[in-house]
Amino acid sequence: MLSNHKVVGAIVMIAMAALLWDKHQEPLPIHQVIGALITIPASGLWLLARLQLGKSFSVTAQARELVTTGLYSKIRNPIYFFGLLTLSGMVIYLGRYWFLLAVPALAGLQYWRVRAESAVLEAKFGDGYRNWKAQTWF
Repeated sequence: MLSNHKVVGAIVMIAMAALLWDKHQEPLPIHQVIGALITIPASGLWLLARLQLGKSFSVTAQARELVTTGLYSKIRNPIYFFGLLTLSGMVIYLGRYWFLLAVPALAGLQYWRVRAESAVLEAKFGDGYRNWKAQTWF
């Protein structure tokens, strides 16, 4: 049986694909092709990261479990990273380039959250966290 997360994830992916598919313009303008090429894989990787985090996901910084497998074996914060890529891709797809000015501000907010989470994880997991942090990016 599919978990609620997988069902919601599948619905989100189908909805995003439907929104990105523009049947009225053949061929698609280059900005839509580029936006779709960024958005679709980034949103899929965002969803995968969320699923891999499992019960360790929280809105506030908490240290339930140190997830170091899957995407988390290479990237410490794939949800933030792929979320920003998804947003950037959608902005490009829609041709609303001035919204890209919000990306650095959101990245700054995400960096602030990363620092808060890092402090909580380091306090609970100590050397295990520091070793994992040294072997991963962002």
